[in-house]
Amino acid sequence: MTKIPHRLYLTEEQMPKQWYNLRADMKEQPDPMLNPATFQPATEEELYPVFCEKLAHQEMDGATRYVDIPEEIQEFYKMYRPSPLIRAYNLEKALDTPAKIYYKFEGNNTSGSHKLNSAIAQAYYAKEQGLKGLTTETGAGQWGTALAEACAYYHLPLTVYMVKCSYEQKPFRKAIIETFDADIVPSPSMTTNAGRAILAEHPDTSGSLGCAISEAVEKAVSTPGYKYVLGSVLNQVLLHQSVIGLESKTAMEILGEYPDIVIGCAGGGSNLGGLIAPFMQDKLTGKADPRIVAVEPASCPSLTRGRYAYDYCDTGKVTPLARMYTLGCGFIPSANHAGGLRYHGMSPILSKLYHDGYMEAVSVEQTKVFEAAIMFAKQETILPAPESAHAIRAAVDEALKCKESGEAKTILFGLTGTGYFDMNAYSSYLAGSMSDYIPTDEELAVGFAGLPKIPGIQE
Repeated sequence: MTKIPHRLYLTEEQMPKQWYNLRADMKEQPDPMLNPATFQPATEEELYPVFCEKLAHQEMDGATRYVDIPEEIQEFYKMYRPSPLIRAYNLEKALDTPAKIYYKFEGNNTSGSHKLNSAIAQAYYAKEQGLKGLTTETGAGQWGTALAEACAYYHLPLTVYMVKCSYEQKPFRKAIIETFDADIVPSPSMTTNAGRAILAEHPDTSGSLGCAISEAVEKAVSTPGYKYVLGSVLNQVLLHQSVIGLESKTAMEILGEYPDIVIGCAGGGSNLGGLIAPFMQDKLTGKADPRIVAVEPASCPSLTRGRYAYDYCDTGKVTPLARMYTLGCGFIPSANHAGGLRYHGMSPILSKLYHDGYMEAVSVEQTKVFEAAIMFAKQETILPAPESAHAIRAAVDEALKCKESGEAKTILFGLTGTGYFDMNAYSSYLAGSMSDYIPTDEELAVGFAGLPKIPGIQE
């Protein structure tokens, strides 16, 4: 029997020519976004002041199953895609497990992550619309870096609001974002009304993605010719990221494999939603029944301990409301090293699938995450990003269960990117100074108390 190769790259001809819209196969659509002024379902046109028009259309389109990838974006993808599907033979051996472990590695670009898949698409549509510039937020810096790359490619000015604690933990993210001509501001800042209000109430805050979103949206709507773009959570982002799962499924088909378990880290949902898309399609249409597992940090457990409710997508309460698993838009996670997995809510698509029982969720403490990250690095020679290491932790745990049971299950997880900008986190773990923070029920209750009261829906 021929041994399966360590790495499989698709050919350019085998790369996806269309994105897959998971909503088209969902039994029930996610609940609609609500206009923050009226609490009525938002229309596509009501998104135009904030988003590019074609991106607003993608956001609201739940019926089109496949969306053509513009040729210009396909050509850009070819600079760093297809990404490899890798069999983790060395990790399997170290764990002494009968499980077969595969991972889809998305770190082969300067951003060090999967984020460029959507960044180039959003920059393309902005340029096509004739915009003068863009604004965004970033947590760990991967999205900010990816969008800076994409905007530099299209000569679009960009302002990035980076969560303050990550900005301080990762000084070289600032340098690389500025290398691509973008401006970067630690958030919350004194440069916006939203930032000033947050600092007035919480002067020592370490920031959050919700804070940074508020600032980026305010900057966009107050600057002529600018729009706001987001790197996770939104339906349009999961659409673009479906290239991850589509490539993964094609590669596994070539190898004659199919995953019993698909695992992805979960913050806002971009990587997880992209990885699981075609496998969830099989699950929804009855073609197969893989277990799908979302892995989130115990410090920001939106799925495992959050409420399924309508909430604002930002701390300043200026964005449309989405029904999602949320900790409350005022929730400020601890300044730990969970990287980009610190958003208060979860993608409405993934929230609906989780709520309806199509996927599972687990939360893990950061010391256990870094334990798995270092084990993986030693065996597979890739230093993973902290976000990615959450998926590694769960994949290792599932492989060890296979060792106990003797079952030879096939596991696929998403390695979202590299951890070379996260050396402060690794140093903290290696020095023994890293601690685990898990919010108490009482602390979470504060965030839940701030959920909006919506007449007739959520009172």
